[in-house]
Amino acid sequence: MKLHIKNGHLIDPANNVDAKKDVYIADGKIAGVGNAPAGFAADQTIDASGLTVIPGLVDLSARLREPGYEYKATLESEMQAAVQGGVTSLICPPDTDPVLDEPGLVEMLKHRARLLNQAHVYPLGALTIGLKGQALTEMAELTEAGCIGFSQAEEAILDTNVLLRALQYAKTFDYTVWLRPQDAHIGRGGIAHSGAVASRLGLSSVPVMAETIALHTIFELVRATGARVHLCRMSSAAGLDLVRQAKVAGLPVSCDVGVHHIHLTDMDIGFFDSNARLVPPLRSQRDRDAIRQGLVDGTIDAICSDHTPVDDDEKLLPFGEASPGATGLELLLPLTLKWAEESGGKDGALLRAIGKITADAAQIAGLRAGSLGIGSAADVCLFDPAARWKVEAKALASQGKHTPFLGYELAGQVNATIVAGHIAWQRKTERA
Repeated sequence: MKLHIKNGHLIDPANNVDAKKDVYIADGKIAGVGNAPAGFAADQTIDASGLTVIPGLVDLSARLREPGYEYKATLESEMQAAVQGGVTSLICPPDTDPVLDEPGLVEMLKHRARLLNQAHVYPLGALTIGLKGQALTEMAELTEAGCIGFSQAEEAILDTNVLLRALQYAKTFDYTVWLRPQDAHIGRGGIAHSGAVASRLGLSSVPVMAETIALHTIFELVRATGARVHLCRMSSAAGLDLVRQAKVAGLPVSCDVGVHHIHLTDMDIGFFDSNARLVPPLRSQRDRDAIRQGLVDGTIDAICSDHTPVDDDEKLLPFGEASPGATGLELLLPLTLKWAEESGGKDGALLRAIGKITADAAQIAGLRAGSLGIGSAADVCLFDPAARWKVEAKALASQGKHTPFLGYELAGQVNATIVAGHIAWQRKTERA
């Protein structure tokens, strides 16, 4: 199918484009930008007047809950949530049931995703068998099955020798290891940031040093092995200072932040709101401000949704008993836009913000995505920057309805999502 997207405002950070330009699509690729290719005749035209046209979003952490946790969410529901949120590429952690530690499981997940013909799914394979932190998985076989990297999800490796061997192996074959910096012992069982709020509410805490101690260990192992490591969901000012120093020293590391942590602090727990029960926990305002600064100065490479759908039975409980996690696929774009707006909208704030969820995220994952240059995959998101919508359970396609942003009114509503040149989703009111 040949598509012509006309009259839209194109923002393409990968190519430093921020201007009103038409986009032409043919054979699943971007065939032209600004000017139509010779002999181009559109099968369908989308009038994007008043809309912003950007590359499809690349989400570095989205739990799709299959296999094993279908009572929390299904591939169908979460893929629908993805395209309604403008997300066209999803990286999913390996903490499913069973764990993604065998090629057959990875192939099954990718096959199911292809049948749905919506967003692209890129699994992370388990770094160790069963995520138990003992024996390494067959990384080469998992890569052949479709894994783009290797992760322990939320499970720490107790034996540092195992992590050392994993990084040595990963370096040999040029794999990226995705790690969330969290000490296995300090803060174990904690559920809130170690500070005044946790003390007042009587909640067990996770101190910042749980993140920084883990970072020191990771960086020493990276220095020794030269392996490429991506740090998932940074949460503290002290941790970001260490990442900044590591980058200055030339270590091959990158990092992301969950979109919730750009806006919220431990004060948003309020009176034990279980929707604000997240991992890592929401931290202090100082940490939140450091995250925002890290996004501006480039210390933080990307923003992810940290999409973790949780069902009512596990969420509507006292704070300490509730399962951590929040839905995020449909909020990634509007919350990123909110940050750009609150940054003052100056010095290319919007271009930078869109880059954090498109080109920059794609580069971390090693994907040919996040760009609308000629010849690129035609993964496109069209949204109305002026449309405001209220975050309510009924407004979310995800089976997970829990988020600390329930009741918020956000700007930025997706009107259409194009994946590999076909319209994967289109708002009914969209003009075509």
